[in-house]
Order: sequence, then structure tokens, then C-alpha cells
Amino acid sequence: MDVANLSDAVASLATNPNLKSASQQALAKSNSKLNMEAFLKIMAASMSNPSFSGDSSSGGASGATDYVSQLAQFSVLQELTDLETTIAQSAAIQQQQQAFALMGKKVMLNDGQGSTIEGTVSGVQFSKGYAKLMVNGQAYSMGNLIQVGDAK
Repeated sequence: MDVANLSDAVASLATNPNLKSASQQALAKSNSKLNMEAFLKIMAASMSNPSFSGDSSSGGASGATDYVSQLAQFSVLQELTDLETTIAQSAAIQQQQQAFALMGKKVMLNDGQGSTIEGTVSGVQFSKGYAKLMVNGQAYSMGNLIQVGDAK
């Protein structure tokens, strides 16, 4: 595989919907989740109308502090979700680079049924953004890799 194809494969990870985590997919599918803009609108409405929150005794500085605390928690949650995406994309890129480095190498793989397969990595195939090694005409997950050696 040449450098142009490698660059295309790596660049495609940023937009690959298959690399989203389960929590991100659930968040994207759920219409009941709040985004930051909706949260700020609700917070502004609650602060401007203390009876809106259902507790007429709360208000003033204590209520504002509660809202700021909730805003901070919401921001942290959003940043953690973004970090999770970044880590997943980085892991996929790293795995792809490792697979490319195995091209032409002799490997031993678990076939998933208790047997081992030996052969030379003849290619790299991608499935949902993750690399699979082509050995003896079959695609194997990187997780099936047992041993790597130089081809002779």
C-alpha cells in the first residue's frame, strides 16, 4: 500500500461513523438528551424565574451557585465524551499503522477455532475502520495475532 492510500485511510477515520463509541451513538440517537445550548436556555429561564425550579425558597446566590455547578458538570461530561472519541480514533490509527508494518512479515495467528495458522501477511483490509491482516487469502483480526517474524 502506498503513502497516498495510507493517508486516505487515516484521514477517513475522522469521519467514520463506525468508530463512535456506544455512548456517543446512544447520545446521538436520543432526542431526550440535552446539548449545551438547550441546557443554557433552561438554566437562564430557571434563574430568571425562581419558582420555575419548584422551590420558591431557593434563589439568590445559592441557586446561581447550583446552576454554575451543573453547568460545570455538563461541560466536563461533554469534554469526556469528546475525549473518548479522540482516543478511539487514535487507537484505530495506531492499529492501522501496526498492520501496515506487518506487510511481508511471517506471522502466526489463532484461527478462532483453536488452530493456528502460519503465513506471510500479503495485505491489509479494513472493516469498520479497523485493520485485518490478509494471510493465505483469509482476513484475520489483529487480535488473533500470536507471533511475528521476518519472512524468509
